[in-house]
Amino acid sequence: MFINILCNKLMVTHCNMGTCHICNTRSPLIASHLGVCSDCITVHPTDAVALALNRHGDSREQFGLPRSPPRAPEGIRCRLCVNECRIAESGLGFCGMRENRNGRLDGVSSRLAKASWYHDPLPTNCVGDWVCAGGTGSGYPEFAHCRGAETGYRNLAVFFHACSMNCLFCQNWHFKEHTHGDRYVSVDDLVNDVDGRTSCICYFGGDPSPQLPFAIRASKAAMAKRPDSILRFCWETNGTMHPTFLDDIMALALASGGCVKFDLKALHEPLHMALTGVSNRRTLNNFRRAGRWMRKRPIPPVLIANTLLVPGYIDAGEVGRIAEFIASVDPDIPYSLLAFHPQFYMQDLPLTRRETASRCLQAAHEAGLNQVRLGNEHLLA
Repeated sequence: MFINILCNKLMVTHCNMGTCHICNTRSPLIASHLGVCSDCITVHPTDAVALALNRHGDSREQFGLPRSPPRAPEGIRCRLCVNECRIAESGLGFCGMRENRNGRLDGVSSRLAKASWYHDPLPTNCVGDWVCAGGTGSGYPEFAHCRGAETGYRNLAVFFHACSMNCLFCQNWHFKEHTHGDRYVSVDDLVNDVDGRTSCICYFGGDPSPQLPFAIRASKAAMAKRPDSILRFCWETNGTMHPTFLDDIMALALASGGCVKFDLKALHEPLHMALTGVSNRRTLNNFRRAGRWMRKRPIPPVLIANTLLVPGYIDAGEVGRIAEFIASVDPDIPYSLLAFHPQFYMQDLPLTRRETASRCLQAAHEAGLNQVRLGNEHLLA
């Protein structure tokens, strides 16, 4: 039922005129469902965020997920991510992965996950393929099988069916269809699919944050299975995990030749909340924390960042501010700018214009970063 309702709501024509319900401006660069323009997010952040969070709640109800992170005073606290839900009896956490049953948190664990995976031939379209060992041979011979792209080898791409944010532009929103499913996979299920041609495992989604205990256990089990082989571990994440888990995955990435890829969606907190429904304070703090690991292994880089260029919301000014933040951590951190494709509740926005992408690229360079690229160029208008 939830999916049918959602699909009906998303059958819209690209580039409709959206209306800001604060200033009444109409523009094709205002997402209709969000209902607020970028100027009002800056000038009237309290009203804009309140409106946006209500729209986020509406979008989550279509999938049977809590409108906001639960805060039951007597509930059980989950500390895996920034939301730190307090889940009441029979209640569900924000990510949909944990339920309070008879006074204990039940659901996914370090041994069981809601996930799916597939083998992706290398080189692949990974966000970090332009600097990683699998895409370039960086780190050969310790971390790569050859000096160039590892043609003939494969990435085991592990997709987690949950997320700690609620991005209205989510490019992989279909994972929400499986969040409530009763199919669990085990660590053994995953490790059994690591074969002799698997040279890296990448965890993404959704987001790995709500299920990091599983990813960490699975990675260690895969290492034990292949102790003398190249097997890199990578994570694509919004960076909302508890700092302890961040340290765990950074250590695994460092030792294996892998990397952690942070999706820095916005720097301005009200803008970030309007787009994702969640604060970015934990993400930024975690990124600073992860930046310390760059000095331990700059090649191949253990930390990467990227930003989606959402028309009307993420422009050259915001990209410049994000890039300045990255440069303050370490100017050698690779940074990718990704062209936007209309999806989910921002299906009525246009594609990123080439002129906008060029200005964003220039802003990132001018902010002091040494490695910047533009990805998904085929999507530019």
